[in-house]
Amino acid sequence: MKDRAMQALQLVALEPVAETTADRISFGFRRYRSPVEAREYGFRILSWKRSPQWILEGDIKSCFDKISHTWMMENIPTDKRILKEFMKCGYVYDRQLFPTNEGSPQGGVISPTYANMTLDGMEPMILAKYWANKKGIINVRHNSQKVHVVRFADDFVVTANSKEVLEDIKDMIIEFLGQRGLELSVEKTFITHINDGFDFLGWNFRKFNGKLIIKPSSKSINKVTQTISELIHNSRTVQQEQLIYRINEVTRGWANYHHSVCSKKAFALMDHRIWEMLWKWAKRRHPNKNKHWIKDKYWKEHKGRQWCFRTKENILFLMSDMPIVRINQIALNKNPFLDRDYFEQRAKKNRYNRKKAICSNRAAQIEYYVL
Repeated sequence: MKDRAMQALQLVALEPVAETTADRISFGFRRYRSPVEAREYGFRILSWKRSPQWILEGDIKSCFDKISHTWMMENIPTDKRILKEFMKCGYVYDRQLFPTNEGSPQGGVISPTYANMTLDGMEPMILAKYWANKKGIINVRHNSQKVHVVRFADDFVVTANSKEVLEDIKDMIIEFLGQRGLELSVEKTFITHINDGFDFLGWNFRKFNGKLIIKPSSKSINKVTQTISELIHNSRTVQQEQLIYRINEVTRGWANYHHSVCSKKAFALMDHRIWEMLWKWAKRRHPNKNKHWIKDKYWKEHKGRQWCFRTKENILFLMSDMPIVRINQIALNKNPFLDRDYFEQRAKKNRYNRKKAICSNRAAQIEYYVL
């Protein structure tokens, strides 16, 4: 606990520096930034008719575990003695201490900031080549190859007009990472055409007839399906009230993550899958009862809806009742330590839009949400 407290104290001093020097397009482990902001930036650069057509999907292999201590000692602007102690602190597993000779210890309070600062510089390196004119002035107006970068922690996407440009950028990134003791994951790094689509942060980005559609990825849908399936399978003797509570914890979180993209079909699919799982769960509990008895015991009418899996105290959350609400794009040049009013107003506006959508939606009538 003392080590974590010391790291948190060091983070208080280091975080303002990290925010000031961070890449504009870095959205991971930073205040007021999240996968949602990364996705919205991706939407902004890919949704136009003349948007870039080719995508480099990149993933850094074992990012936290492989960062060069030498590079960090030479480049992280902090007390070197403290930095060295943090890097060598190791971790405890099964009451045994495991030293860390490379990388930033995962689970540390300050480790994400160290990782971000290590990867900062990727965007300026790329823009210096593709956004610069003959005089060396960097501006988006000189971006003839339509090169853009979006990064969330160790996952990133680079766009361009051609596959050849992305091959060149890939080589630049490999050299950039090599200086920091890192390397690209061969299995998770691809160059894809936007019409074929790509997955990023749990969403699928793809153009259909020139229109960009962002929706939950198949991997994300299958993963949450597996999670709920295992939860229900392991709840054979659990009371209905407790089962509803457990399922709602998962479905509410997943629906909240995807509520601002084209998720209606995915939500309806998940509701149907959960219904099938619960029907099997109920039949397994009462093998000698007919389907009408099972339906009357577990599914009740509620405010006009006949098939509600509910008790007197709780009701199963249906994702298809979740309103779809777009999130405003964040201003990339704003600093949370210097522009607090901007972030407070942005958060207030997003909350207002969310509540407005919920109040006009059936979900509010069924009392799914706590406003």
